Amino acid sequence: MYGGRHIVERRRRARAALGVGQGDRVVDVGCGPGFYLAELAGEVGSTGSVVGVDASADMLELARSRCAGLENVELRLGDAAELPLEPEAFDAAVSVQVLEYVKAVDVALATLWRALVSGGRIVVWDTDWASVSWHSNDTERMARVLRAFDDHLAHPSLPRTLGARLRAAGFSNIEFTAYTVATSELSDDTLPGSLVGLISSFVPGHGSVTVDEANEWAAEQRLLAEQGDAFFASTQFCFTGTK
Repeated sequence: MYGGRHIVERRRRARAALGVGQGDRVVDVGCGPGFYLAELAGEVGSTGSVVGVDASADMLELARSRCAGLENVELRLGDAAELPLEPEAFDAAVSVQVLEYVKAVDVALATLWRALVSGGRIVVWDTDWASVSWHSNDTERMARVLRAFDDHLAHPSLPRTLGARLRAAGFSNIEFTAYTVATSELSDDTLPGSLVGLISSFVPGHGSVTVDEANEWAAEQRLLAEQGDAFFASTQFCFTGTK
């Protein structure tokens, strides 16, 4: 999934929005398996540093393996609502598709504000899952599947309130851009291709979706793709701000 072209493009856009340079100190909140860490480590160089924070020890092990040999990368175990970050220790902070899972999102943003130096930059990237447009010949089942998948999120439409939340946390110069993924493909190289398996394994037992319905939905999506009739579109939002 992380190697798919839509996710690779998302990383490129997020890093461009962050705009770090040699010597910058950066924190990645919800660093996962460390793709951003490895890429940012090269951008900040030997005089800079990158700290990755994640609540999952397993993810940190993947990040540690990916960043092996990079002396300017540090990993920390911590929840986004209780970030282990020192005040005014970073020039930039990035969090990509993480805060939509965090109930105490305002606490996380306030902590990031304190962790940045004056003039420090932040990039927060999240999806408005209500923007998903996904074709199915069974529209009622499709709607139930998407509603059930929302159960894995704390804030399914976080971008709608993210600007206000960033301002409340103290950030200024807040702007956002949209990144729309639209495709008729369902390969592993695409976002929907990666999502089908995740969704069909998660939704049974959520809402009114059964195991059989989840499997039938996934099978239909693969068949539509084979026939050239698949359609998927969703919009993600990149917010930027400064302290």
